[in-house]
Amino acid sequence: MDLLDSLILGIIQGFTEFLPVSSSGHLELGKAVLRDQSMPSESMLFTVVLHFATALSTLVVFRKDVVEILLDFFKFKWNSNTQFVVKIIISMVPAGLVGVFFESELEALFSNNILLVGAMLIVTGLLLMLADRAENTTKLVTQKSAFIIGISQALAMLPGISRSGATISTAVLLGVDKTKAARFSFLMVIPLIFGKIFKDVFSGELAYNSTQFSSLSIGFVAAFISGLMACNWMIRLVKNSQLKYFAIYCAVVGLLAITSTFF
Repeated sequence: MDLLDSLILGIIQGFTEFLPVSSSGHLELGKAVLRDQSMPSESMLFTVVLHFATALSTLVVFRKDVVEILLDFFKFKWNSNTQFVVKIIISMVPAGLVGVFFESELEALFSNNILLVGAMLIVTGLLLMLADRAENTTKLVTQKSAFIIGISQALAMLPGISRSGATISTAVLLGVDKTKAARFSFLMVIPLIFGKIFKDVFSGELAYNSTQFSSLSIGFVAAFISGLMACNWMIRLVKNSQLKYFAIYCAVVGLLAITSTFF
């Protein structure tokens, strides 16, 4: 993978991880357009590095929240912060189970399956349109709603289903305050991303050689910086009910992706 491709894919990952347009789907489309010929193990390493970058950007944006939550949690204080941790853990259960029992089936879907990506992008668009029309409230995420949002996160493991789009839309449709829905959506994925990264690293399936250093570094920096921008931007967009524009975008890209499979 050359340096320009690494830069482009890093920017795609950074923006689409937080904007509700499916980072996994866009990475697959991007690789197809750029005709990425990386070996599967090398491509997996690049994807892991990009996800690590966006996870770090989330930690930077929510650093005050994360520090406060962790301090209260490790001090065993039963308050809103420790309750938030419990809700995060509950939300992780569906995706964790899917990842453990269906990992190989999921990985098989990430192999230039453009038709599936296109169809799932259209589904994402429909979810966003519904959420955009929902009225704002002051309701918090409950343990029950955390589990339901977690199911949406598990479904978003399919390429083309936006994780942020699915989880924020589900939360908003359940009546959760839009800003709180975005905050919960971005924080709930951090443990899963780091867990997946550690698993991939220690699995021994990732291939690395010194010639990849430049491309991995450029991809990491591009994903981190664009992730910082997109995370802050997305919070404002959800609050101001501007998801319909992304719904239209997902529908258009989804239709284009499906159409491209016939040529």
